[in-house]
Amino acid sequence: MPTILVISGSPSASSKTAALVEQLADRLGGQDHRVRTIAVRSLPAEALLAADATNPRIAEVVRAIAEADGLVVASPVYKAAYTGVLKALLDLLPQFAFAGKVVLPLLTGGSPAHVLALDYALRPVLNSLGAHHIVQGYFVLDKLIERTESGIALAEEAERNLLSIVDTFSTAVHRRRGELLAAS
Repeated sequence: MPTILVISGSPSASSKTAALVEQLADRLGGQDHRVRTIAVRSLPAEALLAADATNPRIAEVVRAIAEADGLVVASPVYKAAYTGVLKALLDLLPQFAFAGKVVLPLLTGGSPAHVLALDYALRPVLNSLGAHHIVQGYFVLDKLIERTESGIALAEEAERNLLSIVDTFSTAVHRRRGELLAAS
């Protein structure tokens, strides 16, 4: 069974991005994946800012990335890019930490202009970390995410598009896992 690590770069536990990540993790879990979510905000700030990869909690994240077949990297857009907490984590990873991985970039933001952050801010970093395959990413406007008693609800078109991309990612992870098993 393939493993997916979902990395949430939201600095707020109550953000729409954090809730969206949990919803997607549940969907991927239902598609025959072992899914683990890491909220970067819960990692030790001092270790992140000092790029201390020897910190036990940071070392565990690096191990989890190494063991994953696929990665979802999610963040709200702040100042036309992904968050600083996510950047702090990505900066301390080994150069090719994403080698062999299928990666899904996911951003949320308040303006359609922020969609550019996917291709001009996040995708280059994921590529530089050696991702095997970065699937089409997705940007969700904040106004299309509604809080509900049970979590969130997406506007119909946003949900349809996002779930299609998540399902494509799931298929790519399964395919990649099969390729690796066949080669070994």
